[in-house]
Amino acid sequence: MSIPQNILIKDYNYLLPKNKIAEYPLKERDQSKLLICRNGNISEDIFKNIHQHIPAGSLMIFNETKVIPARMIFQKKTGGRIEIFCLEPANSIDFQLSFAQKKKSTWECMVGNSSKWKNEILEQKFNFKGNQYLLFAERIQKNETHSIIRFSWLPDDLTFAEVLECIGNIPLPPYIERAAEASDKERYQTVFALEEGSVAAPTAGLHFSKEVFEKLKKNNIKSQYVVLHIGAGTFKPVKEENIVQHKMHTEHLIIQKETILQLLNAFQKEKIIAVGTTATRTLESLFWFGVKLITEKNADCEFNIEQWDPYKHAEKLDVSAKDSLQAVLEYMKKKNIDSLNGSTQLMITPEYQYRIIDGLVTNFHQPQSTLLLLIAAFLGNSWKQVYDYALENNFRFLSYGDCCLFLK
Repeated sequence: MSIPQNILIKDYNYLLPKNKIAEYPLKERDQSKLLICRNGNISEDIFKNIHQHIPAGSLMIFNETKVIPARMIFQKKTGGRIEIFCLEPANSIDFQLSFAQKKKSTWECMVGNSSKWKNEILEQKFNFKGNQYLLFAERIQKNETHSIIRFSWLPDDLTFAEVLECIGNIPLPPYIERAAEASDKERYQTVFALEEGSVAAPTAGLHFSKEVFEKLKKNNIKSQYVVLHIGAGTFKPVKEENIVQHKMHTEHLIIQKETILQLLNAFQKEKIIAVGTTATRTLESLFWFGVKLITEKNADCEFNIEQWDPYKHAEKLDVSAKDSLQAVLEYMKKKNIDSLNGSTQLMITPEYQYRIIDGLVTNFHQPQSTLLLLIAAFLGNSWKQVYDYALENNFRFLSYGDCCLFLK
């Protein structure tokens, strides 16, 4: 497996009518339609019955990241409207540390109506538990794709997380052409969301209800959790003809030792099912970190998977998933850590060979997107058959849309 040279993004296109894009979620999470593709055979059901289609004893991996209310609207004194969209803490500060900051917090942000914002400090009043506060936004650096914004507030007794909760809006994807509503705070969030840090939801997880989890447990289907904080780059279109020229976005991830032990225990005995493309990228990135530990023999190797790392490492050594995970566990033992923090820029293309997962729960994705390439890597050319079936049978597409279960 080498770096792909001849994959054209135009070959991963399909016609998505606007009326197929779900603007709102269904009233009940688990009432969405479920498309099942098992070894190329397509059927359908209601999502609440997914436990009937997953082999008993399987291990399902969920992304427990939590969406933050990252979109803020400021009104200039002259009447202009400036929108600030928080992406991630500046200077590589940990998400949780940044959310816990008082007095001030500095973030990388996208700015809407940026040309109207000169050098002035923006202000916004808000209330918290009956007390009035004032939030300030100062642009301290303007880059080509984003700005560095320093937020401060008075009184300064609140954390930045509390400030966002008061003043921020849920950042719905750009293809949902409506303003965020109060209901989106709950529905654009999984029921198992825990670790704040994403600006987009792991949407495959939106279908899971407490009732579904109970049914899975009764079928001896186990659950484990990872964290991958989803950035706005997940919506970045592929503008280049050949995907080798596309620069993949980087996302931060966290994996617990217990999850790695469960994965190791599941190999060859049970199916490993990733819930969502983000959980998929996390698990496959974990595998390649183990490969780096084995091939580079560097005790201080950082968990940082670059875009084409797997395609380079694959030529060095054929490492099994078992050997890779054991190498990671040994690394954690030497470091005396129970939690693995890292980042990944991994790009999964149709030439990629999956090393960890046997199945995938996912929503339908945009034409000519890196997420669709990831699906094509799992399904091969039958992705076209799956998407044609969904379009012809009234499935709802994208974040608030229906769901798929792909099994080999």
